[in-house]
Amino acid sequence: MRNILDDSPESNVHGHARYVRAFVDEADLADKDVLDVGCGFGWFELIALEAGARSVTGVEPTDADLATARRHITDERATFAVAGADWLPFDDDSFDTIVMWEVLEHIPKHSEPVAFRELARVLRPGGRFYLSTPHATTMTRATDPAWWVAGHRHYSRDAVSAYARGAGLEVEQLELKGGSWQIAHMLNMYVAKWIFRRRPFLEARSLELLDLDWARPSGFAHVFLRARKDT
Repeated sequence: MRNILDDSPESNVHGHARYVRAFVDEADLADKDVLDVGCGFGWFELIALEAGARSVTGVEPTDADLATARRHITDERATFAVAGADWLPFDDDSFDTIVMWEVLEHIPKHSEPVAFRELARVLRPGGRFYLSTPHATTMTRATDPAWWVAGHRHYSRDAVSAYARGAGLEVEQLELKGGSWQIAHMLNMYVAKWIFRRRPFLEARSLELLDLDWARPSGFAHVFLRARKDT
Protein backbone atom coordinates (compact mmCIF):
# COMPACT_ATOMS: atom_id res chain seq x y z
CA MET A 1 0.00 0.00 0.00
CA ARG A 2 1.60 3.26 -1.12
CA ASN A 3 1.95 5.78 1.69
CA ILE A 4 1.56 8.92 -0.39
CA LEU A 5 0.86 11.25 2.56
CA ASP A 6 3.38 9.66 4.95
CA ASP A 7 0.57 8.49 7.23
CA SER A 8 1.26 6.56 10.41
CA PRO A 9 -1.03 4.02 12.11
CA GLU A 10 -3.17 5.25 14.98
CA SER A 11 -5.82 3.66 17.16
CA ASN A 12 -7.96 6.84 17.31
CA VAL A 13 -9.90 5.78 14.24
CA HIS A 14 -13.13 6.82 12.50
CA GLY A 15 -15.85 5.37 10.31
CA HIS A 16 -15.22 1.81 9.17
CA ALA A 17 -12.24 1.33 11.47
CA ARG A 18 -14.14 2.70 14.48
CA TYR A 19 -16.98 0.29 13.80
CA VAL A 20 -14.49 -2.57 13.65
CA ARG A 21 -13.68 -1.86 17.32
CA ALA A 22 -17.31 -2.56 18.22
CA PHE A 23 -17.74 -5.46 15.80
CA VAL A 24 -14.80 -7.54 17.02
CA ASP A 25 -15.41 -9.18 20.38
CA GLU A 26 -12.53 -8.24 22.70
CA ALA A 27 -12.56 -11.84 23.93
CA ASP A 28 -11.31 -12.77 20.45
CA LEU A 29 -8.28 -10.49 20.94
CA ALA A 30 -7.26 -10.66 24.61
CA ASP A 31 -4.52 -13.27 25.11
CA LYS A 32 -5.08 -14.53 21.57
CA ASP A 33 -2.83 -15.09 18.55
CA VAL A 34 -4.26 -12.80 15.86
CA LEU A 35 -3.64 -12.72 12.10
CA ASP A 36 -4.44 -9.54 10.14
CA VAL A 37 -4.57 -10.32 6.41
CA GLY A 38 -3.93 -7.14 4.43
CA CYS A 39 -2.79 -5.12 7.44
CA GLY A 40 -2.00 -1.92 5.53
CA PHE A 41 -0.35 0.66 7.77
CA GLY A 42 -1.14 -1.35 10.90
CA TRP A 43 -4.13 0.38 12.52
CA PHE A 44 -5.72 -2.92 13.55
CA GLU A 45 -2.45 -4.12 15.05
CA LEU A 46 -2.65 -1.21 17.49
CA ILE A 47 -6.24 -2.10 18.38
CA ALA A 48 -5.36 -5.76 18.94
CA LEU A 49 -2.32 -4.90 21.05
CA GLU A 50 -4.33 -2.47 23.18
CA ALA A 51 -6.90 -5.25 23.72
CA GLY A 52 -4.15 -7.52 25.10
CA ALA A 53 -3.42 -9.82 22.17
CA ARG A 54 -0.75 -12.40 22.91
CA SER A 55 0.59 -11.88 19.40
CA VAL A 56 -0.55 -10.17 16.22
CA THR A 57 0.81 -10.98 12.78
CA GLY A 58 0.19 -8.60 9.89
CA VAL A 59 0.64 -9.69 6.29
CA GLU A 60 0.80 -7.91 2.93
CA PRO A 61 1.87 -9.19 -0.53
CA THR A 62 5.22 -7.30 -0.62
CA ASP A 63 7.85 -5.93 1.75
CA ALA A 64 7.17 -2.44 0.40
CA ASP A 65 3.52 -2.75 1.47
CA LEU A 66 4.69 -3.51 5.02
CA ALA A 67 7.19 -0.65 5.31
CA THR A 68 4.94 1.77 7.21
CA ALA A 69 3.68 -0.79 9.72
CA ARG A 70 7.16 -2.11 10.38
CA ARG A 71 8.53 1.39 10.89
CA HIS A 72 5.88 2.51 13.37
CA ILE A 73 4.86 -0.63 15.29
CA THR A 74 7.70 -1.83 17.49
CA ASP A 75 5.82 -3.83 20.14
CA GLU A 76 7.56 -7.21 20.39
CA ARG A 77 4.19 -8.97 20.19
CA ALA A 78 3.72 -7.70 16.61
CA THR A 79 5.36 -9.35 13.61
CA PHE A 80 4.93 -8.86 9.89
CA ALA A 81 5.29 -11.23 6.96
CA VAL A 82 4.94 -11.24 3.19
CA ALA A 83 1.89 -13.32 2.31
CA GLY A 84 -1.52 -13.18 0.69
CA ALA A 85 -4.97 -14.44 1.60
CA ASP A 86 -4.59 -17.34 -0.82
CA TRP A 87 -1.00 -18.24 0.21
CA LEU A 88 -0.38 -18.10 3.94
CA PRO A 89 3.05 -19.43 5.06
CA PHE A 90 1.78 -20.66 8.42
CA ASP A 91 1.10 -24.08 9.91
CA ASP A 92 -2.39 -25.47 10.26
CA ASP A 93 -4.27 -24.18 13.33
CA SER A 94 -1.83 -21.31 13.97
CA PHE A 95 -4.21 -18.48 15.00
CA ASP A 96 -7.13 -17.97 17.37
CA THR A 97 -8.54 -15.03 15.42
CA ILE A 98 -8.17 -13.88 11.81
CA VAL A 99 -9.34 -10.54 10.42
CA MET A 100 -9.44 -9.35 6.83
CA TRP A 101 -10.71 -5.80 6.33
CA GLU A 102 -11.41 -4.58 2.78
CA VAL A 103 -9.06 -7.12 1.20
CA LEU A 104 -11.26 -9.76 -0.45
CA GLU A 105 -11.94 -7.45 -3.40
CA HIS A 106 -8.21 -7.10 -4.10
CA ILE A 107 -7.13 -10.75 -4.27
CA PRO A 108 -6.92 -12.44 -7.71
CA LYS A 109 -10.32 -12.82 -9.31
CA HIS A 110 -11.96 -16.21 -8.75
CA SER A 111 -9.47 -17.07 -5.98
CA GLU A 112 -11.98 -16.36 -3.21
CA PRO A 113 -12.80 -20.04 -2.45
CA VAL A 114 -9.08 -20.84 -2.26
CA ALA A 115 -8.49 -17.90 0.09
CA PHE A 116 -11.32 -18.89 2.42
CA ARG A 117 -10.04 -22.47 2.60
CA GLU A 118 -6.54 -21.19 3.34
CA LEU A 119 -7.83 -18.87 6.06
CA ALA A 120 -9.83 -21.72 7.60
CA ARG A 121 -6.75 -23.95 7.48
CA VAL A 122 -4.62 -21.66 9.67
CA LEU A 123 -7.51 -20.85 12.05
CA ARG A 124 -7.64 -22.95 15.21
CA PRO A 125 -10.75 -25.00 16.01
CA GLY A 126 -13.14 -22.73 17.87
CA GLY A 127 -11.43 -19.66 16.45
CA ARG A 128 -13.17 -16.75 14.73
CA PHE A 129 -12.78 -15.10 11.37
CA TYR A 130 -13.86 -11.49 10.77
CA LEU A 131 -14.18 -9.83 7.36
CA SER A 132 -15.50 -6.71 5.67
CA THR A 133 -15.75 -6.01 1.97
CA PRO A 134 -17.67 -3.61 -0.33
CA HIS A 135 -21.33 -4.53 -0.79
CA ALA A 136 -22.59 -5.23 -4.32
CA THR A 137 -25.24 -2.65 -5.21
CA THR A 138 -25.69 -0.41 -8.22
CA MET A 139 -24.99 2.67 -6.11
CA THR A 140 -21.85 1.36 -4.40
CA ARG A 141 -20.37 0.26 -7.71
CA ALA A 142 -21.28 3.43 -9.57
CA THR A 143 -19.68 5.64 -6.90
CA ASP A 144 -16.50 3.58 -6.52
CA PRO A 145 -13.75 4.97 -8.81
CA ALA A 146 -11.73 1.79 -8.31
CA TRP A 147 -14.63 -0.28 -9.68
CA TRP A 148 -14.54 1.74 -12.92
CA VAL A 149 -10.75 1.96 -13.23
CA ALA A 150 -9.40 -1.27 -11.74
CA GLY A 151 -12.30 -3.70 -11.58
CA HIS A 152 -12.58 -3.32 -7.80
CA ARG A 153 -15.01 -6.09 -6.86
CA HIS A 154 -18.12 -5.86 -4.67
CA TYR A 155 -19.90 -8.81 -3.03
CA SER A 156 -23.40 -9.72 -1.92
CA ARG A 157 -24.12 -11.07 1.55
CA ASP A 158 -25.05 -14.41 -0.01
CA ALA A 159 -21.71 -14.64 -1.82
CA VAL A 160 -19.68 -13.89 1.32
CA SER A 161 -21.74 -16.37 3.32
CA ALA A 162 -21.28 -19.05 0.64
CA TYR A 163 -17.49 -18.60 0.62
CA ALA A 164 -17.38 -19.00 4.40
CA ARG A 165 -19.62 -22.05 4.48
CA GLY A 166 -17.74 -23.59 1.58
CA ALA A 167 -14.58 -23.46 3.70
CA GLY A 168 -16.31 -25.19 6.61
CA LEU A 169 -16.90 -22.05 8.68
CA GLU A 170 -20.09 -21.43 10.62
CA VAL A 171 -21.54 -18.00 9.86
CA GLU A 172 -22.44 -16.28 13.14
CA GLN A 173 -23.13 -12.71 12.01
CA LEU A 174 -23.65 -11.11 8.61
CA GLU A 175 -24.66 -7.46 8.32
CA LEU A 176 -24.52 -4.33 6.21
CA LYS A 177 -23.01 -1.08 7.50
CA GLY A 178 -22.01 2.33 6.16
CA GLY A 179 -24.17 4.58 4.02
CA SER A 180 -24.16 7.71 1.92
CA TRP A 181 -21.62 9.61 4.02
CA GLN A 182 -19.26 6.65 3.80
CA ILE A 183 -19.42 6.92 0.02
CA ALA A 184 -19.01 10.72 0.12
CA HIS A 185 -16.00 10.45 2.43
CA MET A 186 -14.35 7.86 0.20
CA LEU A 187 -14.82 10.06 -2.87
CA ASN A 188 -13.38 12.99 -0.93
CA MET A 189 -10.39 10.87 0.04
CA TYR A 190 -9.81 9.60 -3.50
CA VAL A 191 -9.82 13.10 -4.99
CA ALA A 192 -7.76 14.72 -2.22
CA LYS A 193 -5.19 11.94 -1.92
CA TRP A 194 -4.67 10.74 -5.47
CA ILE A 195 -5.15 14.01 -7.38
CA PHE A 196 -4.09 16.76 -4.98
CA ARG A 197 -1.77 14.73 -2.70
CA ARG A 198 -3.33 16.20 0.42
CA ARG A 199 -5.58 15.30 3.35
CA PRO A 200 -9.35 15.10 2.67
CA PHE A 201 -11.13 18.41 2.19
CA LEU A 202 -12.93 19.68 5.32
CA GLU A 203 -11.52 16.63 7.05
CA ALA A 204 -12.80 17.26 10.58
CA ARG A 205 -16.40 17.78 9.40
CA SER A 206 -16.16 14.85 7.00
CA LEU A 207 -15.02 12.54 9.82
CA GLU A 208 -17.79 13.78 12.11
CA LEU A 209 -20.45 12.95 9.52
CA LEU A 210 -18.74 9.67 8.76
CA ASP A 211 -18.92 8.57 12.39
CA LEU A 212 -22.62 9.49 12.54
CA ASP A 213 -23.19 7.41 9.41
CA TRP A 214 -21.50 4.34 10.90
CA ALA A 215 -23.37 4.76 14.20
CA ARG A 216 -26.68 4.03 12.44
CA PRO A 217 -28.15 0.56 13.10
CA SER A 218 -27.74 -0.55 9.49
CA GLY A 219 -26.37 0.53 6.15
CA PHE A 220 -25.65 -0.71 2.63
CA ALA A 221 -22.06 0.08 1.68
CA HIS A 222 -20.08 -2.78 3.27
CA VAL A 223 -20.68 -6.41 4.19
CA PHE A 224 -19.43 -7.53 7.61
CA LEU A 225 -18.96 -11.20 8.47
CA ARG A 226 -18.15 -13.05 11.68
CA ALA A 227 -17.65 -16.79 11.33
CA ARG A 228 -16.42 -19.61 13.57
CA LYS A 229 -14.38 -22.70 12.87
CA ASP A 230 -16.05 -25.74 14.41
CA THR A 231 -14.13 -27.65 17.03
